[in-house]
Amino acid sequence: MSAVFFSHQPLINRQSKIVATRLTLHPDTNASSRDVARALAASTEFWPQSEKLMLINFANCLVDDGLLSWEMPESTTLEIPPQALTGLGSEEFVSALQATPASLCLIYDAEAQAVLESSALKFRFIGFDAQNFTPPELRLLTVKTQAHGLGMAFRASDEAAFQSSLNAGINAVASWFFKRPSGALAKALNPGQAQIVRVINLVRKNAEVREIEAALKQDVALSYKLLRYINSAGFGLSCEIQSFRHAVTILGYDKLNKWLSLLLATASKDPMAPALMHTALTRAHLMEKLAHGLVERQEYDNLFITGAFSLLDALLGVSMDKVLESMSLPAAISDALLGQGGAYAPFLELAKASENEDGEAIAEQAGMLGLSSEQFNRAQMQALAFAETLAWGAWQFWE
Repeated sequence: MSAVFFSHQPLINRQSKIVATRLTLHPDTNASSRDVARALAASTEFWPQSEKLMLINFANCLVDDGLLSWEMPESTTLEIPPQALTGLGSEEFVSALQATPASLCLIYDAEAQAVLESSALKFRFIGFDAQNFTPPELRLLTVKTQAHGLGMAFRASDEAAFQSSLNAGINAVASWFFKRPSGALAKALNPGQAQIVRVINLVRKNAEVREIEAALKQDVALSYKLLRYINSAGFGLSCEIQSFRHAVTILGYDKLNKWLSLLLATASKDPMAPALMHTALTRAHLMEKLAHGLVERQEYDNLFITGAFSLLDALLGVSMDKVLESMSLPAAISDALLGQGGAYAPFLELAKASENEDGEAIAEQAGMLGLSSEQFNRAQMQALAFAETLAWGAWQFWE
């Protein structure tokens, strides 16, 4: 079977919440539409189980009824170019689309208006490429098409494009603008962040439980948030953790270090922090899953932490080197986060590549690790599902 790699991008609304994920498919040159459908079917088992939509961008795929030969989850939305609905043989494709349970998004271009006015298909969304329209054009088109579907914008390259799309009446925008730190970076962690780092360092050094408890007691609110967090549904524990000492007994130092690291990642007041947290969790779980069988089992948690910390500069508003200089992290984690190579760097680079639209780069990076497209895609869907389950819950415990 020909290789088909996935990449993903969040759709963010005007409340700065991720409301959907856009999955872009990157087939190799020999892939047929049924190869693409088989790649999607192979990952359906790990599809995020939430009400948030998963938009499928077929990009360079051949768009015909062969794409529909898989059992689609209810949350699926298919992006359809107008040309696929008007050319030779399009009648069969239109009939197949009418029978599919998925909702539809029409990609808007020069031919789209005629399709909207003549097609028997019902579209839930109209998708606009933010790089193909000026803000005034987008505003006019949003009004012109609002009776046919809700407006979505794709490929907003920066915050200005994101905001101008929303100002034009677009409901949600696909963009990664928030991964770059906003505003001037602080010279040091704030007291709350520094206290979490002190506790993490104690846990990493396997300090006595009483010593760690003493550090936690310096910030009662932190202790409370940690216990609420560990007892949240995302952890799936069979009993309630009632104290830090109990947490050590149930989880062990390694797992506790992992979840304290996530707590640090939530210690942000940035309005885009929930989206950043979701992205960091996706990277963390993806790196952990990709590493199975490639590194020693005891390194899985370190890979998770590498992914979770990879956006700390944006989350905390402090440069990465300043964050890391106060932490006792293994060299492999620090080297990867600072862009200095090391054993974990290829996994982080692949996680970052999964957020871009360069299919060749994803395939090349996965190939360096000996990973097939199916292995990579499944891990990516598992990571998205994990982040969906845990990200918002993690965030609310910091509030």
